[in-house]
Amino acid sequence: MKSQTLRLVNQLLSGNQDSAWDIVEEALQKGASSLDIYESLLTPAMYYIGTLWEKNIVTVADEHVATTTCDYVLTRYGFYKEMTSESKKEYGKVMLFCLEEEQHFIGLKMVSLLFEEHGFDTRFLGADLPKEAAEVMAKDWQPDIVALSASISYHLDPLPQYINMLEDLNPKPITLVGGRLIATNHVASTILEKAKQMPSLNELNEWLLRYKKGMDIHVDA
Repeated sequence: MKSQTLRLVNQLLSGNQDSAWDIVEEALQKGASSLDIYESLLTPAMYYIGTLWEKNIVTVADEHVATTTCDYVLTRYGFYKEMTSESKKEYGKVMLFCLEEEQHFIGLKMVSLLFEEHGFDTRFLGADLPKEAAEVMAKDWQPDIVALSASISYHLDPLPQYINMLEDLNPKPITLVGGRLIATNHVASTILEKAKQMPSLNELNEWLLRYKKGMDIHVDA
């Protein structure tokens, strides 16, 4: 693991928000793009912390401190991009949320920030959203795209119910599904035949560029 990532791991576990941000800012000064920050710095750091938790090297409390610190860094990064970007929110609306009982929201927050950088209007609903609440929001706001996150295998059981609910909406949004479960192993197409699987932010970025082909997209990715 890169020394920069290990430094970030230590700061995330210690809950040192400003020092964690300093590492991100240092990477930016060296020319890192948004995808570099997400895929090569923050994601490896959080995955490593998850591995430490699985091996009982860190506690659940430690992991929660790291998650809230990473959340702060992402919020600050989003503000930084908003202040330095001229991109307008003119390419459609995107609603993002984690399935009910799914608590892992950091990756989906990166997805939300990437959509914003591409010029989309986003509504990030966070973790643990019941299907009924998602349906009410989708009917009211009428997003063009809905991004769902599933990181644990038993969350696959309710996933088709969410997808079918979105399929029945009028107008019907495009449904994207990502998360650690999708990243490590593509789910059977019979489960997600009405949705698009997005295993990584790099693949999402490429899909977005194809989706908006012919339009002038300004994105640091």
